[in-house]
Amino acid sequence: MDDTPHTHDFFVFLASTAHDMKNSISLVSGTLEGLIDHDVHNAAYPQMAQMLYQTRRLNDNLMQLLALYKEVGTPAYPLDIGLADVAQLGEQVAAGNRVLLGARAITLDVDSPAGLCWHLDEDLVIGVVNHAINNATRYTRDRIRLSLLERDGALEIRVEDNGAGFSPALLAAGAAAGRGRAVDFRANSAGLGLYFAAEVAKMHTHRGACGTVRLENGGPLGGGCFVMRLP
Repeated sequence: MDDTPHTHDFFVFLASTAHDMKNSISLVSGTLEGLIDHDVHNAAYPQMAQMLYQTRRLNDNLMQLLALYKEVGTPAYPLDIGLADVAQLGEQVAAGNRVLLGARAITLDVDSPAGLCWHLDEDLVIGVVNHAINNATRYTRDRIRLSLLERDGALEIRVEDNGAGFSPALLAAGAAAGRGRAVDFRANSAGLGLYFAAEVAKMHTHRGACGTVRLENGGPLGGGCFVMRLP
């Protein structure tokens, strides 16, 4: 990346603008959540639910852009790895998505054993999981499952739905992101989210192993599955 003062100032300006936009969208999203939560009989309820979905999607994309900017704009991303209670992390994700999923009549099941703790960057991982759930609302019929379980020495986080499953193009994009290859953002609207998830996974390392992501079809609900594994 060109590191001339002019280029650096331009990237700082872009990051500052994106941060300001994210704050504004977060305010709109929070206001919509409050309105939806307290006025379920409003005739505009379906339209408000759709607006909430779109604002959450924009907020996720801006958060991803800011995180990725930090990754390429500084020598090293300032990871905040700590010991997290995995069950509490699942509860936090469920609480943050309660209004949106309720507005769409989608049930979220969370499966995580009590007492499981893992070293991870909680904010980044929650950001990835929230985006995966938001994306799953596009595909599911009425149910999403979030599981956070230890499997073969890794923390496996799965977001699954009971829809028709991912298309071959999305599965190919997920495979490319999982192998560290570039995702064509122009041909695939999910490209940024997949790239972000793969980068977050790779930032988590332990004894020479790093995290991975993949997309697949099947699972207990028979639809699409987003899978992140952290060593």
